[in-house]
Amino acid sequence: MKLRRSIKDPRGESLLFRRRALAGFVLIVLSLCLLLSRFVFLQVTHHDEFVTRSTNNRVKPRAIPPARGLIYDRNGVLLADNVPAFRLEVVPEQIKDMPALLAQLGQVVPLDQDDLDAFRKQLKQSRRFESVPLKMHLTEDEIARFAVNRWRFPGVDVVPYLTRRYPLGGMFAHVVGYVGRIDTDDLERLDPKRYQGTSHVGRSGLERSYENILHGTPGYELLEVNADGRTQRVLETHAPTPGKNLYLSLDVRLQKAAEAAFDGRPGAAVAIDPRNGQVLAMVSVPTFDPNLFVNGISQVDYAALTNDPDKPLYNRALRGVYPPGSTVKPLVGLAGLETGMRTPQDSVVSTGVFYIPGQQRGYRDDQRGGVGRVDLVGAIEQSVNTYFYKLALDMGIDRFSDYMGKFGFGRPTGIDLIGESSGVLPSREWKAANYKQPWYPGETVIAGIGQGFWAVTPLQLSHAIATFAGHGVPYAPRLVMATQGGVNAKPQPLANPPSGPSVIRNPADWDVVNQGMQQVIYGAKGTGRQLGIGFPYLMAGKSGTAERFSRRSEAYDTNRSTEYLATRHRAWFVAYAPADNPQIAVAAILESGAWGASAAGPIVRTILDTWLAGHDGVIADAKRLPVSAAPLPPAASIPPDAGAEDIEPVEDLPAQATTTGGPP
Repeated sequence: MKLRRSIKDPRGESLLFRRRALAGFVLIVLSLCLLLSRFVFLQVTHHDEFVTRSTNNRVKPRAIPPARGLIYDRNGVLLADNVPAFRLEVVPEQIKDMPALLAQLGQVVPLDQDDLDAFRKQLKQSRRFESVPLKMHLTEDEIARFAVNRWRFPGVDVVPYLTRRYPLGGMFAHVVGYVGRIDTDDLERLDPKRYQGTSHVGRSGLERSYENILHGTPGYELLEVNADGRTQRVLETHAPTPGKNLYLSLDVRLQKAAEAAFDGRPGAAVAIDPRNGQVLAMVSVPTFDPNLFVNGISQVDYAALTNDPDKPLYNRALRGVYPPGSTVKPLVGLAGLETGMRTPQDSVVSTGVFYIPGQQRGYRDDQRGGVGRVDLVGAIEQSVNTYFYKLALDMGIDRFSDYMGKFGFGRPTGIDLIGESSGVLPSREWKAANYKQPWYPGETVIAGIGQGFWAVTPLQLSHAIATFAGHGVPYAPRLVMATQGGVNAKPQPLANPPSGPSVIRNPADWDVVNQGMQQVIYGAKGTGRQLGIGFPYLMAGKSGTAERFSRRSEAYDTNRSTEYLATRHRAWFVAYAPADNPQIAVAAILESGAWGASAAGPIVRTILDTWLAGHDGVIADAKRLPVSAAPLPPAASIPPDAGAEDIEPVEDLPAQATTTGGPP
């Protein structure tokens, strides 16, 4: 076979090589052009964007929450403070397996179920790049254990913060309130920019009412971090603006003395300066420790509070509603004078039972057999029901309710706290709206002695007595009297002008009622005649005893033991001093008390004595009495407040049981 050998074509091969080389060169040039264009895109066209993104990988902003404003009493005693603490925080985006992390972390720092529940709840509310608190208020031992094991937990860190502390515990819990951790509902209503980095918000009391003032404006800092997200250094800091401090009108000494006077018995007391509406003391017993709520209350502690039969979480001063009983008789008497239905000299004969003309249903007086003929001063002194039965009936419910409404009954007082109860001022319209029934004359009769549908809060009654003590000039009760914008700034007083002109047209009418209330303390037959012993200034007051149950028959209840009556009565006492130039008005109630003067009276006297101890040297234009060496007698020796058996029910009975004044 003849082999044929190919003949080389150098020229063709050279041409092919040049073509391939050109194609390769073009590809290289195109690649370089693409690379150059990409470089221009990254380094020129989008330089600012990628510099920012690069910086963000290295520099992380972190919000700095503002320090919450402090709260002081009128004398500068600290009631709500901020103290440094440490908490464990987790950044979700840096965690690959959250359940595993929590399990491992729990072996280093103890995590109870309350911590885990709160963390998981807040985890759902937060963005993945935001730190979420896992455990609040770490101990030194917990901080040390975590520091040793910190390398095992990227995305977890110990962070310092300021936590709220209430140095006096439960003494001001119902007034100052407390803060709590922010939840889902809060996130929907709060400004996200203003609350960046903030973990707590006011939950109750003044902490809630003045949240906008107490909470300042957040700042921020720029942190340089490594690949694990750990802070290397702080590059820049913009300080936050702290919240304003509050100065309250409350007096720690007065509050402490008032609370101690209750001796653990459920009740409430409110003291107000009638000259300006400043609340000097506001006590609700029993109380609770607000520090339990700051970083999340445990289920055990919360169950103990909610299951307590005395309801320590219930603010009786602000929300508790009770029949005012005989404490409103002076105001009813004033209504008779102001409306022209009575003169100071008009009198009635008390025979022991009062009858509405044409009816057989009798309304008992405060003493069996009555006290005979009495005028307004005597009726207030001895708490004679018959006088006020007849006066209320003659006035009629419409005129009666209209005048009583001028003292703030049946509506909130306007105090600077959220959640105030309105109470009930009996009226034809109120009953029609709530019971769909007509008004009966008998209901007007029992309204005259503060019973029936009538219900007031201790704050309302104190406000009404303070309004009267101030010669009828009404002031909305106020707890905050000044704010302070900085540590060295001067506190700025908050104005609280009168909410209207005097509700008393004739000053002589005030003098008559004031005389009657002084007779309660100093009269020979006054129901609180022992309470003025040793008090250096004139005092004016009125006792009240409201039954909690209706009498079932016409028979008199002969059981007069203190223990028995305390289960059936609510005891009130109201007073103001000095009577000739009032500067403090007080109302106190015991939910279980035998009689107003003997049970609640000493509480009011304690409040007045304590207030006087700090203000005796500055009282002006008031008559000073000779100081008696006789001590205040024990409660058991104070004559009981008369007139409990005539009292009609307000609660604990069906609604129809209260309409005792209906047709026979």
